[in-house]
Amino acid sequence: MRYFGIGMVVTAVPAMALLTAISFVAQSQGPPPAQGKAGAKGGAKAGSVGLYQRQPPTPTGPAPKLADGTPDLSGVWLGSGSNDSDISRGLKAGESVVMLPWAEALLKTRQSKQDPEANCLPSGIPRGSPYPWRIAQTPGIYFIVFEGNIHSWRQIFMDGRKHPDDPDPAWYGHSIGHWEKVGDGQTWVVDTVGFNNKFWFDYAGHPHTEQLHTVERYTRTDLGNMSIEVTITDPGAYAKPFTTTGRARIMAGTELLEYICQEDNFDLEHISGPAQGPGGSTR
Repeated sequence: MRYFGIGMVVTAVPAMALLTAISFVAQSQGPPPAQGKAGAKGGAKAGSVGLYQRQPPTPTGPAPKLADGTPDLSGVWLGSGSNDSDISRGLKAGESVVMLPWAEALLKTRQSKQDPEANCLPSGIPRGSPYPWRIAQTPGIYFIVFEGNIHSWRQIFMDGRKHPDDPDPAWYGHSIGHWEKVGDGQTWVVDTVGFNNKFWFDYAGHPHTEQLHTVERYTRTDLGNMSIEVTITDPGAYAKPFTTTGRARIMAGTELLEYICQEDNFDLEHISGPAQGPGGSTR
């Protein structure tokens, strides 16, 4: 059972009303809230994780590994590789978002009701979702399954193949991955091209083009936490590449729920005003 941040018990997410609340009140932005000081036995206290309150303590201990020695990333996670409200607020130190004139002009015209995420469409990369998601590692291919919106999924090829020369534009693009040694551990690196130009990077409405190329870096830092960096290169909309940073926390003792946003998407007509993140305008 999960407890949503406004006090209601969430066993499923049936209505656009909840999506609207998430969009304008409390979507997870960057690192999840701290879980409190360690208890008497060294474990973190229970607390809130993004939108979800009264969650079990974050598991502590070393990051697990699979039989072949690679990190085990499996489990249900909450968090993403950016600030979902405004990507310019969650950048790697020293970096900046520099839009081309047409992209900056488009950003200023976007309305919240036009947000694809509010219309039950995929949120893309690196925006992620305010709902939990799961990584499944199988030989030659990994999957990321999202609870939110359309219960969508990604496939990341780990068999050494290359990107196709002319991929069909898609919401999550074409992804290939590999493991990279970093210090004493390993980071999962996911390279993606072949995006469509339909999703927004954030609630503020930052756009992109089909020239978008992302490189995601997932590092399970310990049993309960994972850092995520995403380098964005899109010469069609941005003057230079930039890297967003974020974090995900494992949600112990829970499973993904069925959530079909389209069934009760009745509140969209009540959303008005310029595109903005939770808590007010980002402009």
